[in-house]
Amino acid sequence: MDHEKKVRRLEDHVGEYRFRIKNSNDLKLENEVFDIPTLKALYTLSAKNFITAMGGAISSGKEAIVFHAIGEDNRELAVKIYRINNSDFQKMQDYMIGDPRFSNVKPQKKAIVFAWTKKEHRNLEKAKEAGIRVPEPIVSERNILIMEFLGHDGVAAPRLKDVHLEDPERIYNIIAHDMALLYQVAKLVHADLSEFNILLYDNEPVIIDVGQAVMRDHPMSDEFLSRDIKNIVRYFKKLGVDCTEEKLKAEITKVKVII
Repeated sequence: MDHEKKVRRLEDHVGEYRFRIKNSNDLKLENEVFDIPTLKALYTLSAKNFITAMGGAISSGKEAIVFHAIGEDNRELAVKIYRINNSDFQKMQDYMIGDPRFSNVKPQKKAIVFAWTKKEHRNLEKAKEAGIRVPEPIVSERNILIMEFLGHDGVAAPRLKDVHLEDPERIYNIIAHDMALLYQVAKLVHADLSEFNILLYDNEPVIIDVGQAVMRDHPMSDEFLSRDIKNIVRYFKKLGVDCTEEKLKAEITKVKVII
Protein backbone atom coordinates (compact mmCIF):
# COMPACT_ATOMS: atom_id res chain seq x y z
CA MET A 1 0.00 0.00 0.00
CA ASP A 2 1.60 3.29 -1.08
CA HIS A 3 1.67 6.46 1.04
CA GLU A 4 -1.26 8.10 -0.78
CA LYS A 5 -3.56 5.14 -0.18
CA LYS A 6 -2.52 4.84 3.46
CA VAL A 7 -3.23 8.51 4.11
CA ARG A 8 -6.58 8.23 2.34
CA ARG A 9 -7.49 5.21 4.49
CA LEU A 10 -6.47 7.08 7.62
CA GLU A 11 -8.57 10.07 6.54
CA ASP A 12 -11.55 7.77 5.95
CA HIS A 13 -11.34 6.32 9.47
CA VAL A 14 -10.89 9.73 11.08
CA GLY A 15 -13.80 11.01 9.01
CA GLU A 16 -15.99 8.13 10.19
CA TYR A 17 -14.98 8.81 13.77
CA ARG A 18 -15.77 12.51 13.38
CA PHE A 19 -19.25 11.57 12.15
CA ARG A 20 -19.80 9.43 15.25
CA ILE A 21 -18.61 12.29 17.45
CA LYS A 22 -21.08 14.71 15.87
CA ASN A 23 -23.87 12.33 16.78
CA SER A 24 -22.70 11.88 20.38
CA ASN A 25 -22.83 13.98 23.53
CA ASP A 26 -19.15 14.89 23.33
CA LEU A 27 -19.18 17.42 20.49
CA LYS A 28 -15.95 19.05 21.65
CA LEU A 29 -13.93 15.86 21.22
CA GLU A 30 -13.27 16.46 17.52
CA ASN A 31 -11.54 19.82 18.00
CA GLU A 32 -9.69 18.64 21.11
CA VAL A 33 -8.13 15.64 19.40
CA PHE A 34 -8.28 15.76 15.61
CA ASP A 35 -6.98 19.26 15.00
CA ILE A 36 -4.86 19.93 11.91
CA PRO A 37 -1.41 19.54 13.57
CA THR A 38 -2.47 16.21 15.14
CA LEU A 39 -3.82 14.95 11.81
CA LYS A 40 -0.55 15.93 10.15
CA ALA A 41 1.35 13.99 12.83
CA LEU A 42 -0.90 10.98 12.22
CA TYR A 43 -0.19 11.23 8.49
CA THR A 44 3.55 11.33 9.24
CA LEU A 45 3.21 8.18 11.33
CA SER A 46 1.19 6.58 8.55
CA ALA A 47 3.87 7.45 5.99
CA LYS A 48 6.43 5.73 8.22
CA ASN A 49 4.25 2.59 8.32
CA PHE A 50 3.45 2.85 12.01
CA ILE A 51 -0.32 3.16 11.39
CA THR A 52 -2.39 1.77 8.52
CA ALA A 53 -5.87 2.41 9.95
CA MET A 54 -7.46 4.19 12.90
CA GLY A 55 -10.39 2.80 14.86
CA GLY A 56 -12.60 4.23 17.56
CA ALA A 57 -11.83 5.37 21.09
CA ILE A 58 -11.22 2.63 23.67
CA SER A 59 -10.79 4.94 26.66
CA SER A 60 -11.22 8.62 27.35
CA GLY A 61 -9.85 10.66 30.24
CA LYS A 62 -9.30 14.29 31.12
CA GLU A 63 -5.71 14.28 29.82
CA ALA A 64 -5.87 11.92 26.84
CA ILE A 65 -7.95 9.67 24.61
CA VAL A 66 -6.76 6.22 23.55
CA PHE A 67 -7.78 4.85 20.15
CA HIS A 68 -7.57 1.39 18.68
CA ALA A 69 -5.50 1.23 15.49
CA ILE A 70 -3.89 -1.22 13.08
CA GLY A 71 -0.23 -1.20 12.16
CA GLU A 72 2.05 -3.24 9.95
CA ASP A 73 1.21 -6.92 9.56
CA ASN A 74 -2.24 -6.18 11.00
CA ARG A 75 -0.76 -5.65 14.45
CA GLU A 76 -3.24 -4.12 16.89
CA LEU A 77 -2.07 -0.83 18.40
CA ALA A 78 -3.17 1.66 21.04
CA VAL A 79 -2.81 5.29 19.94
CA LYS A 80 -2.83 7.68 22.90
CA ILE A 81 -3.49 11.30 21.95
CA TYR A 82 -3.03 13.90 24.66
CA ARG A 83 -5.44 16.81 24.65
CA ILE A 84 -3.40 20.00 24.29
CA ASN A 85 -6.11 22.46 25.27
CA ASN A 86 -7.69 20.49 28.12
CA SER A 87 -4.63 18.95 29.75
CA ASP A 88 -3.79 20.06 33.28
CA PHE A 89 -0.74 22.14 32.39
CA GLN A 90 0.21 22.96 35.98
CA LYS A 91 -0.12 19.37 37.20
CA MET A 92 2.05 18.11 34.33
CA GLN A 93 4.68 20.75 35.04
CA ASP A 94 4.75 19.80 38.75
CA TYR A 95 5.51 16.17 37.90
CA MET A 96 8.34 17.22 35.57
CA ILE A 97 10.05 19.60 37.99
CA GLY A 98 13.20 17.95 39.26
CA ASP A 99 13.45 15.54 36.30
CA PRO A 100 16.78 16.28 34.57
CA ARG A 101 15.46 14.71 31.36
CA PHE A 102 13.05 17.61 30.94
CA SER A 103 14.85 20.51 32.61
CA ASN A 104 14.90 22.58 29.42
CA VAL A 105 11.19 22.38 28.61
CA LYS A 106 9.60 25.78 28.07
CA PRO A 107 6.74 26.65 30.46
CA GLN A 108 4.17 26.68 27.64
CA LYS A 109 1.16 24.38 27.42
CA LYS A 110 2.04 22.83 24.05
CA ALA A 111 5.69 22.28 25.01
CA ILE A 112 4.68 20.69 28.33
CA VAL A 113 2.20 18.30 26.65
CA PHE A 114 4.77 17.27 24.04
CA ALA A 115 7.37 16.70 26.77
CA TRP A 116 4.82 14.72 28.81
CA THR A 117 4.20 12.44 25.81
CA LYS A 118 7.95 11.85 25.50
CA LYS A 119 8.14 11.30 29.25
CA GLU A 120 5.54 8.53 29.14
CA HIS A 121 7.37 6.94 26.20
CA ARG A 122 10.68 6.97 28.07
CA ASN A 123 9.13 5.76 31.32
CA LEU A 124 7.56 2.83 29.47
CA GLU A 125 10.94 2.00 27.94
CA LYS A 126 12.64 2.07 31.35
CA ALA A 127 9.90 -0.05 32.90
CA LYS A 128 10.00 -2.56 30.04
CA GLU A 129 13.79 -2.83 30.28
CA ALA A 130 13.42 -3.54 34.01
CA GLY A 131 11.18 -6.51 33.26
CA ILE A 132 7.90 -4.89 34.32
CA ARG A 133 4.61 -5.73 32.64
CA VAL A 134 3.72 -2.52 30.77
CA PRO A 135 2.53 -1.82 27.21
CA GLU A 136 5.44 -1.89 24.77
CA PRO A 137 6.06 1.69 23.54
CA ILE A 138 6.54 1.94 19.78
CA VAL A 139 6.89 5.60 18.80
CA SER A 140 5.86 9.09 19.91
CA GLU A 141 5.25 12.19 17.82
CA ARG A 142 4.14 15.54 19.27
CA ASN A 143 1.14 14.67 21.51
CA ILE A 144 0.74 11.12 20.10
CA LEU A 145 2.08 7.94 21.69
CA ILE A 146 1.71 4.60 19.90
CA MET A 147 1.89 1.48 22.05
CA GLU A 148 1.14 -2.20 22.06
CA PHE A 149 -2.60 -2.83 22.28
CA LEU A 150 -3.57 -4.85 25.33
CA GLY A 151 -6.60 -6.81 24.27
CA HIS A 152 -7.94 -8.99 21.49
CA ASP A 153 -9.76 -8.12 18.25
CA GLY A 154 -10.29 -4.50 19.22
CA VAL A 155 -11.62 -5.29 22.70
CA ALA A 156 -9.35 -3.76 25.32
CA ALA A 157 -8.30 -5.65 28.43
CA PRO A 158 -10.34 -4.58 31.48
CA ARG A 159 -9.05 -2.54 34.38
CA LEU A 160 -8.42 -4.39 37.62
CA LYS A 161 -11.33 -2.60 39.26
CA ASP A 162 -13.76 -3.99 36.70
CA VAL A 163 -12.99 -7.71 37.04
CA HIS A 164 -13.49 -10.49 39.54
CA LEU A 165 -10.11 -11.90 40.53
CA GLU A 166 -10.04 -15.68 40.98
CA ASP A 167 -6.69 -15.52 42.80
CA PRO A 168 -6.18 -11.99 44.20
CA GLU A 169 -3.14 -13.03 46.23
CA ARG A 170 -1.27 -14.13 43.09
CA ILE A 171 -2.11 -10.86 41.34
CA TYR A 172 -1.06 -8.87 44.41
CA ASN A 173 2.31 -10.66 44.54
CA ILE A 174 2.97 -9.92 40.86
CA ILE A 175 2.10 -6.24 41.32
CA ALA A 176 4.26 -5.98 44.46
CA HIS A 177 7.17 -7.52 42.55
CA ASP A 178 6.67 -5.11 39.64
CA MET A 179 6.52 -2.13 42.02
CA ALA A 180 9.85 -3.29 43.47
CA LEU A 181 11.36 -3.61 39.98
CA LEU A 182 10.07 -0.15 39.09
CA TYR A 183 11.68 1.33 42.21
CA GLN A 184 14.89 -0.68 42.38
CA VAL A 185 15.76 -1.27 38.70
CA ALA A 186 13.99 1.43 36.67
CA LYS A 187 14.44 3.88 39.59
CA LEU A 188 10.95 5.25 39.09
CA VAL A 189 7.83 5.74 41.20
CA HIS A 190 4.51 5.39 39.35
CA ALA A 191 2.86 8.19 41.39
CA ASP A 192 -0.72 7.26 40.42
CA LEU A 193 -0.92 3.50 40.87
CA SER A 194 -4.28 1.96 41.75
CA GLU A 195 -6.80 -0.55 40.44
CA PHE A 196 -7.73 2.09 37.85
CA ASN A 197 -4.26 2.03 36.23
CA ILE A 198 -3.68 -1.71 36.10
CA LEU A 199 -5.17 -3.90 33.37
CA LEU A 200 -5.81 -7.64 33.58
CA TYR A 201 -4.50 -9.00 30.28
CA ASP A 202 -4.55 -12.77 29.75
CA ASN A 203 -4.95 -13.13 33.52
CA GLU A 204 -1.78 -11.11 34.21
CA PRO A 205 -1.68 -7.56 35.67
CA VAL A 206 -0.20 -4.89 33.40
CA ILE A 207 0.65 -1.43 34.72
CA ILE A 208 -0.41 1.47 32.48
CA ASP A 209 -0.48 5.29 32.48
CA VAL A 210 3.11 5.97 33.50
CA GLY A 211 3.28 9.53 32.16
CA GLN A 212 3.33 11.02 35.65
CA ALA A 213 5.91 8.52 36.97
CA VAL A 214 8.85 10.34 38.56
CA MET A 215 12.47 9.42 39.08
CA ARG A 216 13.36 8.10 42.52
CA ASP A 217 15.30 11.25 43.41
CA HIS A 218 12.30 13.50 42.69
CA PRO A 219 11.56 15.65 45.78
CA MET A 220 8.02 14.20 46.02
CA SER A 221 8.89 10.56 45.22
CA ASP A 222 8.54 9.30 48.81
CA GLU A 223 5.11 10.87 49.14
CA PHE A 224 4.03 9.46 45.76
CA LEU A 225 5.32 5.99 46.66
CA SER A 226 3.41 6.03 49.94
CA ARG A 227 0.24 6.95 48.07
CA ASP A 228 0.74 4.13 45.55
CA ILE A 229 1.32 1.64 48.38
CA LYS A 230 -1.77 2.82 50.24
CA ASN A 231 -3.94 2.41 47.13
CA ILE A 232 -2.72 -1.11 46.37
CA VAL A 233 -3.00 -2.35 49.97
CA ARG A 234 -6.48 -0.83 50.34
CA TYR A 235 -7.72 -2.56 47.19
CA PHE A 236 -6.30 -6.01 47.92
CA LYS A 237 -7.23 -5.99 51.61
CA LYS A 238 -10.85 -5.72 50.49
CA LEU A 239 -10.28 -8.92 48.51
CA GLY A 240 -8.99 -10.74 51.57
CA VAL A 241 -5.26 -10.56 50.86
CA ASP A 242 -3.06 -10.45 53.95
CA CYS A 243 -1.02 -7.31 53.25
CA THR A 244 0.05 -4.13 55.01
CA GLU A 245 1.55 -0.87 53.87
CA GLU A 246 4.67 -1.56 55.98
CA LYS A 247 5.29 -4.97 54.42
CA LEU A 248 4.72 -3.74 50.89
CA LYS A 249 7.03 -0.77 51.37
CA ALA A 250 9.70 -3.10 52.77
CA GLU A 251 9.39 -5.35 49.72
CA ILE A 252 9.58 -2.42 47.32
CA THR A 253 12.48 -0.64 48.97
CA LYS A 254 14.23 -3.77 50.31
CA VAL A 255 14.25 -2.33 53.83
CA LYS A 256 13.76 -4.85 56.64
CA VAL A 257 10.93 -3.89 58.94
CA ILE A 258 10.14 -5.52 62.27
CA ILE A 259 6.38 -6.05 62.51
